[in-house]
Amino acid sequence: MTAKPWLARTATPEQAERDFERAAALLRQPPNLRLLRRGAPRLAWISAGPCVPRRVVLWFHGGAYIAGSARTHGGMLGRLSALSGVEICAPEYRLAQEAPFPAAFEDACAAWEALAALGYAPDDILLGGDSAGGGLALALMARLLREGVRPRGLLAFSPWTDLALTGPSLAENALADPLLPVQRMEEVVEIVRAQANPRDPRLSPLYARFERPPPAFFQVGDTEILRDDTLRMAAALRAAGGEVETGIWPGVPHVWQIFDGWLPEARAALKKAARFVQSSFAATMR
Repeated sequence: MTAKPWLARTATPEQAERDFERAAALLRQPPNLRLLRRGAPRLAWISAGPCVPRRVVLWFHGGAYIAGSARTHGGMLGRLSALSGVEICAPEYRLAQEAPFPAAFEDACAAWEALAALGYAPDDILLGGDSAGGGLALALMARLLREGVRPRGLLAFSPWTDLALTGPSLAENALADPLLPVQRMEEVVEIVRAQANPRDPRLSPLYARFERPPPAFFQVGDTEILRDDTLRMAAALRAAGGEVETGIWPGVPHVWQIFDGWLPEARAALKKAARFVQSSFAATMR
C-alpha cells in the first residue's frame, strides 16, 4: 500500500538512495557492524554471536544498483550471521549515480581481492547477494570460475540477473508483485547500464558462462516480477553441472528477508538460508 506507489513516484536515483537509508530506521539494525576503511570499496563486517573463524559470506546488497548499503541490509545480515555462525562481509560498492558501469563490478572484484589479501582462501568464502547484489555475486562468480577460482558456494535472494528484461514474469506478475513497479524497470536499466549492452555478463549473469559452478541456493517469491530471473539462472547453473536448490515462496515481497521482525516468512527464509551456509562450510568446520 505504501512502498510500491512510493517507488513508482521516486524521481531520481539520489532520492531512492536517501529514502532507502531513511526507511532502514524501521528495519532491524545490525548487532555488530564495523567498517574497514582501508582501500576501496569500504568493507563492512557484520556478526552476531560466536562465529567460526576464517569463514566468511561475501554479501553484495541490493537496491537496483542505485540505493542500499551495509546499514540498510545490516539487520538482515546480522540475523543471517547469528543463525549460521558465520561472519558477513558487505562491500559498499559504488552506486550507478556515483560511478558508471562497470564500477560496481570492479568493486566486487576488488572486494574479493581484499579478502584474499586478508588471508582468506577461495574455499573460505561463500558469495551472496540480494536483488541487484545477487546479480553482482553471480557475475563475480562467473569471472572467478573462468579464472579457475572456485568459491565455496553461492546464496542469493531474488537476484536480478537479466537487465535485458526478457523474463516472462515481468508481465505475468506486474499486478501481483507487492513491492516492485514494473513500469520503472526500463528507466532503472538505462541509468545502470550507461552505454553497455544490457546482456553484458558483468551486468546480466544470466548470459555468462559458468564453468563447474559450486553449490547454489536461491530464494524467490512466486509473485515477484523478477521471479524468472531466479528460475532461469538456477536452470543455467544446473545445465553447467551445478547443484542448485531453489525455494519459491508464495505471496512474499521482493527480498522479503529484509523484513525480519516484521514478516514471519523473513525469519523462516533466513533459517533455511543459514542452514545452507552451515552445510556449505560443514566439511571445513570439522
